[in-house]
Amino acid sequence: MNLQEFTDQIRQRIGTDSGLDATVKLATDQGVIYIDGRQVPAVVSNEDTDADCTIKVSLSDLQKLGTGDLNPMTAFMFGKLKVQGDMGLAMKIGQKLS
Repeated sequence: MNLQEFTDQIRQRIGTDSGLDATVKLATDQGVIYIDGRQVPAVVSNEDTDADCTIKVSLSDLQKLGTGDLNPMTAFMFGKLKVQGDMGLAMKIGQKLS
């Protein structure tokens, strides 16, 4: 799955009401997925802009997190997932995407 396909998948999972009231950037090795939960409906794009929380993860590991094949805590402890900013927000978006 490429970045655009995964962006579309996240857009569907987030839906019209993200419940985030914040911005999140998923910085992957193939580009950025930006989620603006402050807007209704939430905006999901590939815009590379500042966010309240940035999660750095490879696209393949992000896909594994989404399918449940990779545990978020394990990924974090082994450095496959790095969080800059609001850790609580990272956990909240993790629940939305799984």
